[in-house]
Amino acid sequence: MQELETRILDINVDNIRNILKNLECENVKSENQINKLFDFPDRRMLDKKGYARIRTVNDRLNNKTVYYMTTKKMLSQEKFKVMEENETAVENGEVAEKIFYSLGLVLVETIKKYRESYKYKNSLIEIDINDPLFCPFPYLEIETTSEEELNEIVSLLGYTINDTSSKTIYEILKERGLSPSSDKKGV
Repeated sequence: MQELETRILDINVDNIRNILKNLECENVKSENQINKLFDFPDRRMLDKKGYARIRTVNDRLNNKTVYYMTTKKMLSQEKFKVMEENETAVENGEVAEKIFYSLGLVLVETIKKYRESYKYKNSLIEIDINDPLFCPFPYLEIETTSEEELNEIVSLLGYTINDTSSKTIYEILKERGLSPSSDKKGV
């Protein structure tokens, strides 16, 4: 599946929540995540702004733990990030990791974050609050398949397209002198 993705940085979380509530957006996720990023030892996926991931989700809305096995590949990074994403829920996160290891992948990084997601029409508006040692500022991630809907959401939240970024979180952190590691490019 292809998705359009953009970020709005340094958000006021309470203000965004109030806007989303006033828009009657449904809160579809409240979760603590552990994201384990994998690549080949030569970093060929990250060098092309892609990666393999095992995500452990502590779903606070449904009081359960879910595991996802994902690959992502950057297709374009012009106006928006256009990503090819393949994801499936798996029963056992440890087995999923072993599958990646058996394919020759290695664990590159583990990132913890809190994510709160809201549904607007066919799009997701996600508030991300990472472990501050990784990323010290909250941001929005808007995911959709429609450029028109993306523009509508940005406007409803009180921003313009000029306030968005198609850069990866690693590119943003590096620009701000906060890069936890300079060799990771795809997130």
